[in-house]
Amino acid sequence: MTAPALNDFIKAYDVRGLVPDQLSPRVARELGAAFAQVVVRPEGANAIVVGHDMRPSSPELSRAFADGAAAYGVDVTLIGLCSTDGLYFASGALDLPGAMFTASHNPAQYNGIKLCRAGARPVSLETGLAEIRDLAQWALDRGQGVPFDGPAGSVTEREMLREYAEFLRGLVDLSGGRPLKVVVDAGNGMGGHTVPAVLGTDAGLAQLPLDIVPLYFELDGTFPNHEANPLEPANLVDLQQSVVEHGADIGLAFDGDADRCFVIDERGQPVTPSAVTALVAEREIAKEVARGAAAADVKVVANLISSRAVGEVIAENGAQPVRTRVGHSFIKAQMAEHDAVFGGEHSAHYYFRDFWFADTGMLAAMHVLAALGERDAPLSQLVAAYARYEASGEINSTVSDAAAATGRVRTWVASQGEFTEDALDGVTFVHEGAGESDPMWWLNLRASNTEPLLRLNVEAADTATMERVRDAALAAVREGEAQ
Repeated sequence: MTAPALNDFIKAYDVRGLVPDQLSPRVARELGAAFAQVVVRPEGANAIVVGHDMRPSSPELSRAFADGAAAYGVDVTLIGLCSTDGLYFASGALDLPGAMFTASHNPAQYNGIKLCRAGARPVSLETGLAEIRDLAQWALDRGQGVPFDGPAGSVTEREMLREYAEFLRGLVDLSGGRPLKVVVDAGNGMGGHTVPAVLGTDAGLAQLPLDIVPLYFELDGTFPNHEANPLEPANLVDLQQSVVEHGADIGLAFDGDADRCFVIDERGQPVTPSAVTALVAEREIAKEVARGAAAADVKVVANLISSRAVGEVIAENGAQPVRTRVGHSFIKAQMAEHDAVFGGEHSAHYYFRDFWFADTGMLAAMHVLAALGERDAPLSQLVAAYARYEASGEINSTVSDAAAATGRVRTWVASQGEFTEDALDGVTFVHEGAGESDPMWWLNLRASNTEPLLRLNVEAADTATMERVRDAALAAVREGEAQ
């Protein structure tokens, strides 16, 4: 049997391939064996934890991976159905390397693997995934791997959902807030498994003052209702309508593996991830100060295309904002380097020092619920303080020459008055302006690493300015290009 080319579907941060043509039990077994040889045993571990999402192929693939690791003397704990942050919890709580079988929001024919070291520390191409890929490819091509003459490891099962729920409840106390009606769209993904445990009573925990209205809680990896990708506005429509119809206080939408969470206010309007980042940052800073830290020593990370309001709120609370490149490996690295208490991304990934610097949508959602429960005001009023500017969202353009397109934008920017420029991630141009007659705006252009795309983000002091800058920048980017 010809082995698939692993390089085709092992990406920068994870494995994401078609089942079974690319990711089959045979491939999963060799990846498990390679994980044991490259990461687990060399780093002194003798055990791993493995979890999986609700996709039909996930149980078989995760078991094959476990068998591959066990063949190289590694004990494996299978925790079964879990969210990605549930796997990170298990990795952190047990201090074990881990593997999560999920393709997040990708269509049903896909599956994948997210790998981590003990303490939920990520494994990427630069930190071991390339070696795992190459060793597994070598074994697949030969029909056998490196001989191992030691005893095989064990494969056992353990349920950790209640422990996960208890841990999160220990970080954010929701018991004393006012009663809230909460519509949750799980998109037939793992939120249907975790929300009833954490926010409800399915794990045997006490009732919270939350009336949960479930949407698409049935676990179904074929996603019969809509894609489990809340980043796409079309996938929020059902939740928005349901929030209004039920007179709910808030709506929450989770992606397929429930590591991201999007928020809808009581009017059915989306709350930007930047506003959520600012709100949670304020709470995490306050918690750290209450523990005895000086505010000036507290650091919060946000990527450079988050709203300017995020950095302003962090500074207004006396803490230090840390600006980072887009991408979870970069933000996790900055979190660890700066011992940051919290980090947020425009894509609705939220990272917590109290959660091993890993991302968890559930914990971010709990912070928003707690903040709302502490006040009588509706959510739209609560987040208004963090929604200070108008943003374009990310706009992709196909370009034949990204450098030339960026040069055309730079020429236009120079015609608009004074500006600053930095190259942290692509290029960011900032025009500070001079008040109402000359409003502030900034734009960022980043080239895709894998496609001939240039990504544009614009933010400005008002809608008219944002639209003017967006349209001018797009015109410069797309000049002479076929879109």
